[in-house]
Amino acid sequence: MKLSLHLPIRKRGAFVLFCIGLFVLLVLAVILAVFSGSVSIPPDVVCKVLLNHLTGHEIFEPTWNASLETIIWTMRFPRVLMAMMVGAGLSLCGILMQAMTRNSLADPYVLGISSGASAGAVAVIMYGWFGFMGQFHIVFGAAIGAFIAIFIAMKVSSVSNRITSTQLVLAGIAVSTLFQAITNFMIYYRQTGDDKVKTAIYWMMGSLSGANWSTVLYLFIIVMICTVILFFFTDSLDVLMLGDDAATTLGVNLMRIKVSIIILCTIMTGAIVSVSGVIGFIGLIIPHITRSLVGSKHSRLMPASILLGGLFTILCDWISRIVVIPEELPIGVLTALFGAPFFLFLIRKSRSKFGGA
Repeated sequence: MKLSLHLPIRKRGAFVLFCIGLFVLLVLAVILAVFSGSVSIPPDVVCKVLLNHLTGHEIFEPTWNASLETIIWTMRFPRVLMAMMVGAGLSLCGILMQAMTRNSLADPYVLGISSGASAGAVAVIMYGWFGFMGQFHIVFGAAIGAFIAIFIAMKVSSVSNRITSTQLVLAGIAVSTLFQAITNFMIYYRQTGDDKVKTAIYWMMGSLSGANWSTVLYLFIIVMICTVILFFFTDSLDVLMLGDDAATTLGVNLMRIKVSIIILCTIMTGAIVSVSGVIGFIGLIIPHITRSLVGSKHSRLMPASILLGGLFTILCDWISRIVVIPEELPIGVLTALFGAPFFLFLIRKSRSKFGGA
């Protein structure tokens, strides 16, 4: 079947084949991202090392240098897995935001969640707060910042105990600007050239260089739990796209579904920002591309976006590692280069109906 931006996949068989194709590309992207970098590793060695570790048995006798195995299993593979989960989580958050606000330009950052998480994480990096949390001190700071930001946005947008989409978007923009200003002030105030300032600035541009098995496991648990919960809301999300009045007529509890969406987005975005920094536009680009390919039915849109979002983020992170070897380009710079033109394209096409097909 020929795919186009105006002919989404409708048949179940074609959709399954499409997802299988995305999964195969995802596996190939994982192998590509692991074997290439500042130190080039033969693809067959990558596959053998990964199979040995994943199965827990020495299927292939080690004939490679031990340092290569360390690079593959301890450094690059966790980073690739984190990129996949970051892309999947941000894509899901974008779908939720666009369904809730019925705004084609909405993404995970529209409510100021990421800016709040960023401010909390930068405060921890700069001032060493929550040291009792050990390696998860940044996670804790980001979570607090994210929840403070969403609390303010919800409080401002609540009208007669009802959260209106327009007010929520406007409040989110204001909250995002506020927390960005707070973050910039903290960095400017501490501009002494020390490593903490450099770390905070680099982290704000998005980076997966801090990936390790602990953070991968933490992020996997968060994203997996939120994703499983989301699949129970697919029918409600479809109805929500019809508008608040139509959804109420069809029996959808608007307050319950919107609060659930906000909580899930806050948890996922806060967790992602805490380990990867601010990576923009993934939640905007991927849902639109996926929707054009598989349609707007959320039972199809969400799994396809998970695969496509993971694939896109892995490739962006791979490019960020090889484009300026031996240095590394922040992944947020690349996603912005891809996302900004796409955002302008969406604005240009904003007169078209959102949520069709």
